[in-house]
Amino acid sequence: MRDLAAHLRGLPPSLGPVRLIGVDGHAGSGKSTFAGRLAAALGGAPVLHLDDLASHEQLFAWTDRLLTQVIEPLARGASARYTPYDWQARAFGAPHPLPPAPVVLIEGVGAGRRALRPHLAELLWMDLSAARSWARGRSRDGESQREFWDGWVEAERAHFTEDPSRPHAGLLVRQTPEGYEVLPGPESAAGPDQITTQSEHPSPMW
Repeated sequence: MRDLAAHLRGLPPSLGPVRLIGVDGHAGSGKSTFAGRLAAALGGAPVLHLDDLASHEQLFAWTDRLLTQVIEPLARGASARYTPYDWQARAFGAPHPLPPAPVVLIEGVGAGRRALRPHLAELLWMDLSAARSWARGRSRDGESQREFWDGWVEAERAHFTEDPSRPHAGLLVRQTPEGYEVLPGPESAAGPDQITTQSEHPSPMW
């Protein structure tokens, strides 16, 4: 993970002074866990969870909110302020700051969507199939969320049919028993000598 963090720090800024890194993949593929570990390896990089921008009524129609609350301020070198959604209260809360750090992670289904890709320094795709990811997510959330998952799967399938992310990923992330391996993605400009796949105990490495 340290090597991946160093690679991302070395990328040119993509949004004002920020290297914006997208972590995309199917729901249940492990994006949040991976992003948290990567943020720690980056010395506490800020992480924006797209679940905070979506809502029950707008599972994927959050592009305008993201652009106005996050992308435009960061592009100016200013701190962003976004209003996170409370999934229990079904309402947006008080503004939350997101500083223009050297590296900012944005994770969630759709982090590599068409409208966001021009602002990304790199796009990582959690390379786990839809079927396995959704099964993991359903198992994690339990029977009480079955109806929500039924609607989510339909919405996610429609989203990726219209606006796929994986073909545009520079790096593919696969979870292993030892941690993670990171491979060149479809959009990677790096040759095989530039991307390594390492697993080291006890800390996951790329």
